[in-house]
Amino acid sequence: MRRSVQSLLAERAGQLHALGPTQSVAEAVALMNRTNIGAILVLDPEQTLQGIFTERDVLRRVIENRLDIETTLLESVMTREVYCVEPSCTVEQAMALVSERNVRHLPVMEGSRVMGMVSVRDLTAAVVEVRNVELAELNSYVRGSYGGYGGE
Repeated sequence: MRRSVQSLLAERAGQLHALGPTQSVAEAVALMNRTNIGAILVLDPEQTLQGIFTERDVLRRVIENRLDIETTLLESVMTREVYCVEPSCTVEQAMALVSERNVRHLPVMEGSRVMGMVSVRDLTAAVVEVRNVELAELNSYVRGSYGGYGGE
């Protein structure tokens, strides 16, 4: 059973967390803390993806450089090189990308339109769920109670 990234987004519709590039780091951190997330998308007024702002950005670009969170704008400390996936991407493909690129969050894009974002936590939970279903089916088969064809 292969799941698409789109199916993960469908489970939590309306949960896109984003700010504009001219909003402050303080606003971003407050949003991330309030919603218990590790990253937000940075979108311009036309809802075009400009970058992503993550916990790593806070540590490496803001705190390490002793920047003022009230006056520092997201556009000056966000990650601009963003790895994205399409909604049709499988969970396994997305997991491979986060592993290969050493990122924790992937915006989901349909063309230039932002559909949402998935985290490594979302992807891991989906993989575990699929594996649990497969394991239950195998156990059922071994015990002889599998509902599939048992032809002769």
